[in-house]
Amino acid sequence: MIRNTGWRRLQRWFALGWVGLGFTSVAAETTLLDRALASWKSGEHTNALALVDQAVKESPRDVRTLNFRAQIRALLGRRAEAIADITAAIAVDPQSPWLYHERAEHQFRAGNFTAACADFARADELSPQRAAHDWQRGIALYYAGRYAEGRKLFELHRTVNPEDVENAAWHFLCVARMDGMEKARADLIVVGADARVPMREVQGLFGGKLTPAEVFQAAEAGAEAERPGPRFYAHLYVGLYYEAAGQRPQAEEHIRKAAALARYGGYMGEVARVHALLFDAPAGSPKPAAPAPPAAGK
Repeated sequence: MIRNTGWRRLQRWFALGWVGLGFTSVAAETTLLDRALASWKSGEHTNALALVDQAVKESPRDVRTLNFRAQIRALLGRRAEAIADITAAIAVDPQSPWLYHERAEHQFRAGNFTAACADFARADELSPQRAAHDWQRGIALYYAGRYAEGRKLFELHRTVNPEDVENAAWHFLCVARMDGMEKARADLIVVGADARVPMREVQGLFGGKLTPAEVFQAAEAGAEAERPGPRFYAHLYVGLYYEAAGQRPQAEEHIRKAAALARYGGYMGEVARVHALLFDAPAGSPKPAAPAPPAAGK
C-alpha cells in the first residue's frame, strides 16, 4: 500500500519544484497538477496519474509537469518511466543542475549507480557551489565502488557540515574498503555535537569504542522506544559496519531490518532499500554487485 508519506513527498516536491526549476510564482487558479495532487492525497492514484498525463499531453515541453509526472511514476514503482520523464525535461533545459540532480537520485533508487554518479557530477559541474553539499553523490560513489572519490567527497562535505556523524560514517566505509578497518578508525572524521539519536553511539561504534548492542540500547531507550526513526538508523549503520568488517550475515540481517523501516529514513531509507536489494542479486545478474569485502589481513 502507498501510504500518506508518498503524498507528503509529492506535496514537498510540488512546492520545491518551482524553486528548483527557476519559477518564482504559482498561478492562483486550480490546475491539472493541483487536481492531481488532491487526487493523490485522497488515495486516487490512478486518477492522479491520468490528470498529469493530460497535463503532459497539453504541455509536452513543460519541465515542471514532466518532473511532477516523474515523481508520481516513481512513487508507483515505475522508475524507468520516471527517469524517462526527467530525461525529457533535461532535453528541454540541459543546463539545469537541479534536473540532473533529480535524475541522479532516481538513477540511484533504480540501482543504476554509474549513471547516478554521472548525473550527480554533471549537476555539480553546472553548479560548482553545490559540490560540497552533495553528500548523495558520495553515497553513489561508494556503491559504484569508487571509494577514493567517495572519501574525497565526504572530506569536502565536512567543510560545510562538520557535525554530521553520517558523513563520518560514510567516509569510514570508503576508507575501510580501500585500506581496512584499522586505517578507517585511525582516519575517522571527528564531528561536533550531532544530537540525533543514536548518532553519538554510531560514532562510538565506528571509532571502536562502543558495540552494536550499545547503539541499539540508545535507539530503544525511554521515549526513543516509541519512535521508529532511531531504530532505522541503528539498523542501517550497524549493518553497514558489519559489512565493512566482512560479517555478511549480520550485515544482511540489519540492513534488511533497516529497509523494512525505510519510510522513516527519508533519502537514507532509499539507501537501505537499495542496499537490501543487492543481497538478492543472483550470480551473473546485471544488477550492481555489493561492494567487495575488505582486503585480507586488514
